[in-house]
Amino acid sequence: MREPNVVGDWQEYDEQAGLRVRVHGVEKAEPPRGRDDAADELTYFRFRVTVENRGIEHCGLHLEDGQIDIRVGADGESAFLDWRNSQFIEGFDLYPLRRATAVLFAAGPDAALRRMDIQVQLKVDEEWTERYLWAGGVENDRAVEAGARPDAARDSLACQVTNFLRREAES
Repeated sequence: MREPNVVGDWQEYDEQAGLRVRVHGVEKAEPPRGRDDAADELTYFRFRVTVENRGIEHCGLHLEDGQIDIRVGADGESAFLDWRNSQFIEGFDLYPLRRATAVLFAAGPDAALRRMDIQVQLKVDEEWTERYLWAGGVENDRAVEAGARPDAARDSLACQVTNFLRREAES
């Protein structure tokens, strides 16, 4: 069974030599063009999907809303992806030693944002790549300020993976 990536990690593509992708920059943020009515009572957050070409050939890159799936909370409920405020990568020629970044806005229940899974599937040169998953979340500002549940951050999947990798690097 494959392990999910932690938000911020790069994922290399086996079938596309030199191509790698990462999900990073997950944070609470209001959308630039205003809130969507469908996201009423939900908390907005923003994240980035960056694709880097470290190969020797350019490739055509495509990343739209149907290629991203966001699940939040312990039950993995679908988050609202605000396609109107998001900036996708549509038909972009990505040359060697260059990057392209999509900035995406989504919304979900505030209490569920500390635990999320983001799945991405790129389309490169008219071919679908393998889907990859990133696990992470947004820290709850009120819980950190008030000191409520101080163990929540320590018990998060991202924190556990980070601590494991740190211990492995030290040994």
